[in-house]
Amino acid sequence: MGDLILGELEQKANDIRQDIIQMLLEAGSGHSAGPLGMADVFTALYFSILKHNPKDPEWDERDRLFLSNGHICPVRYATMAHAGYFPREELKTLRKLGTRLQGHPERLRLPGVETTSGPLGSGLAQASGYAYASRIPSSPLATKGQAMLQWRVFCICSDGEHDEGNHWEAVMFAGKYKLSNLTVIVDRNNIQIDGHTENVMPLEPLGDKYVAFGWNVLSVDGHNIEAIIDACNQARATYEKPTVIIAHTIPGKGVSFMENMYEWHGKSPNKEEAKKALHELRTLGGKIRAEHE
Repeated sequence: MGDLILGELEQKANDIRQDIIQMLLEAGSGHSAGPLGMADVFTALYFSILKHNPKDPEWDERDRLFLSNGHICPVRYATMAHAGYFPREELKTLRKLGTRLQGHPERLRLPGVETTSGPLGSGLAQASGYAYASRIPSSPLATKGQAMLQWRVFCICSDGEHDEGNHWEAVMFAGKYKLSNLTVIVDRNNIQIDGHTENVMPLEPLGDKYVAFGWNVLSVDGHNIEAIIDACNQARATYEKPTVIIAHTIPGKGVSFMENMYEWHGKSPNKEEAKKALHELRTLGGKIRAEHE
């Protein structure tokens, strides 16, 4: 990957973080930590990894992206707007009555959203079923009577929702059927609404648990866009089992007073906090531009 292209992606992620802050301020409610922490992953997905077409959201050959932890939807909405799915101006309607940008994504409201999400632990089951069905020639998901192995299913999930038993049922299902067309990205930010994951319900050794269920396990810095893209390419080249990418992220990334603070899991900034956050992000944006000039 060229330095210029990488710099453009890093700047895009920074712009998305700024939009997230402005969206949450306008809404007066919502989640801050997770969306900010996943901006680099979503930038990598929409601007490098996914096969998709904003002008034709239902394109048969698109990759399917499932967001299990729907509460981080501000980062998905902001990234989709930057990618051209809808005007960025619409981001100001987050959580407003009648908006397409609900507090959790709704499939029938917004083109380009594959599934309605909200109940934690459910997304991987949906994604696994979709990946399984896509391999059946008679399935509606197949095209022209052929299983559509040309496209992939991606699923974003949180580390906290690994507390849910139905998540692990899906892990077993995908392992049993060797769903190599499935890539899961875990937001390993170590926080959930009540505190740190290892205090609420210890998850480690998380990677070993997936290995035990027959998965290919990769681990990356969730803020290294180049590493995220490389890991997804490795997943595409794995034909015998599903892949989980454990993306280690900093909740609240880019905003000093939010970083690693579980209290910002489900909290939006007030005017003064948003002003300070935007100043920090704009300053960071200037540094990113200078580094890649």
